[in-house]
Amino acid sequence: MKKGIIFLLLLLSGMAETLVAQRIKEKEQVKPERVINIDFNKTAGQLNTMFNECVGAGRANEGLRADWQQQLAYVKKECGFRYIRMHGLLTDDMAVYTVDDKGNPVYNYMYIDVLFDFLQSIGMKPFVELGFMPSALASGAKTIFWWRGNVTPPKDYEKWAGLVKDLTRHFTERYGADEVKTWYFEVWNEPNLDGFWAGTQEDYFKLYTYSANAIKSINPSYRVGGPGTAGAAWEPEMIAYCNKHQVPIDFISTHAYGVKQGYLDEFGRSGTVLDKNPMSISSEVLESRKEITTSAMPQLELHYTEWSASYTPADPIHDSYHEAAFVLQKLKQVGKAANSMSYWVFTDIFEEPGPRFTPFHGGFGMLNIQGINKPVLYAYQFMNRLGNVELTNNDFSSWVCKDSLGNIQALAWDFTNTHPGDSVHNQQYYIRDLPSASKGKLQISIANVPDGTYALEIYKVGYRSNDAYSTYLSLGKPAQLTREQVSQIKRQNDGSPVSREIITVKGKERFFKELQMHENDVFFLNLIKL
Repeated sequence: MKKGIIFLLLLLSGMAETLVAQRIKEKEQVKPERVINIDFNKTAGQLNTMFNECVGAGRANEGLRADWQQQLAYVKKECGFRYIRMHGLLTDDMAVYTVDDKGNPVYNYMYIDVLFDFLQSIGMKPFVELGFMPSALASGAKTIFWWRGNVTPPKDYEKWAGLVKDLTRHFTERYGADEVKTWYFEVWNEPNLDGFWAGTQEDYFKLYTYSANAIKSINPSYRVGGPGTAGAAWEPEMIAYCNKHQVPIDFISTHAYGVKQGYLDEFGRSGTVLDKNPMSISSEVLESRKEITTSAMPQLELHYTEWSASYTPADPIHDSYHEAAFVLQKLKQVGKAANSMSYWVFTDIFEEPGPRFTPFHGGFGMLNIQGINKPVLYAYQFMNRLGNVELTNNDFSSWVCKDSLGNIQALAWDFTNTHPGDSVHNQQYYIRDLPSASKGKLQISIANVPDGTYALEIYKVGYRSNDAYSTYLSLGKPAQLTREQVSQIKRQNDGSPVSREIITVKGKERFFKELQMHENDVFFLNLIKL
C-alpha cells in the first residue's frame, strides 16, 4: 500500500512537471503581436519617393536589345522609375569616338540616339554616366568585364573634354536645354577601385574637372557630380577638391552593398556573406549625408547610384524572397538622407561576366532573363502604389498612406536576417529551399476612416508567395526553361491579391485587419473607396 502511494505521488509529480514544461514551451511559442496604430487624420506630409527616382542597368549597348527595352517599359510602368543609369555609354560597342587619318576626333551618336530616344518614349530620363574610355582616346589597354570597358585615363584630356562637350551639345540640340537641365551627368564609375580606374585619385579629379567644365560650358544649369565610388569613399576629398579649386559640382554619388568581403566579384567565386549589422547600407547613407551637411558645400544632393543586398551578379539572395524585405527595410531606414537610391539593376539581361547560362543564377535583376518577376520587383511595385500623403506612423517597418480619392494603402513587412553567419556563403545558403518561421500576428488599426464602402485587396510576397525561385526549385532547377515552364512560373507568381473583400465603415469606426506574419513576409493592403 505504502509503495503504491509513493508510486502515485511520483506519477503525479512527473505529470505536473510535464504540464509545467509544456506550458513554458507553449508560452515560448506564443509570438508577440505587432500593432500598427494609425489615425487617418494625422499626416506626416508628402510621401518621399526617392526610392523610385532611379534604377540601374548593366551597360548601354544592352539597351539596344528588344527584350531589354520590353522589360524596362514594364518595370517603368509597374514601379514608376524616372531615371536610369548604366555603364559603357562611351565604350567602343557604342561607336561614339574614333579618329580620322590625321588624328582628328570623329564623333558618332547614332547608337546613343536610339537608346535615349527609347527612354524618352517611355517617359524615362538618363542619369548619364560618362565612361568608359573609347580605345582611340585611351592611354592604355586595361579593360574590365566580358565586354572590355577600357578603364585607363585619356591620353589627351583636352580631347576627352572635347568629346564630353560635343556630346552635351548634341544632347542639347536633340532634346532641348530645358529637358537636359533635368538630367544628371556623373563622371565615371568607382574610380577608387583599381579594376575600374587605372589612374590615381589625382587623375580622377583631373578627369572630373575637365568633364564638369565641358558640360557647364554648354549650359551652366546642367547638373554634374561624382565620384561614383564604391563603399562611400572619397566623398569629403571630392568636396574639398571642388571647393578649393572652384570646380563645379551639383551632387555627390557613391555606392553601397549589404554583404561583407571585397568588391568586384563578377562570378561570386570568393563567396559573399549578408552582413548581420542591422544598419548595413543605411548607416553609410546617413554618414554620407552627414559628411555633406558638415562640409563647405552643404547644399549638394546625394545620390546612391548603385545599391543592393550584394555586389556580385552571382548571389542567390537577389533571387530570394528575402531580398524584397531587405530592400524595404533599408529604404525605410535611409529616410530622407538620400535624393535617390538606384537599385542595381532592373534586369538579368546583364553581361559583365558574359552571357549567363541558367534562368536563376543570382543575377542583380528585378526580372530574370525570361522576364519572370522576382520578389524584389513587387517590393518596388508596392511602394509605387502608395498614396502621395504619408500618415503618421511609429512602426519602423511599414508605410501607411492615403491619396486624394480617400483610398488608403498600407505596406508592412518583416525583415529577419536568417543567414547563419560567416561559416556559410550566400552562394550555399540562398540556393536552398528556405521555409520561413512564424513572427506572430500583425494588426493594422486605422482610426477615423471616413464612412463608406471599401474594397480591400491584400497582396503578399514571402516564402512560396510571389516567390518565383521556390517555384523554380519545385520544377527541379532545370538549366533551361521551356515556354510552358516560363508560363507556369509567371502564372504562379503574377502578383495577384491573396484576398479580396468588401467592407463597410460606419460611424468613424476603426479599420482593423489581423494578418499572420512570417519571417521576411511583405504585405500590401489597398483599401479602395467605392
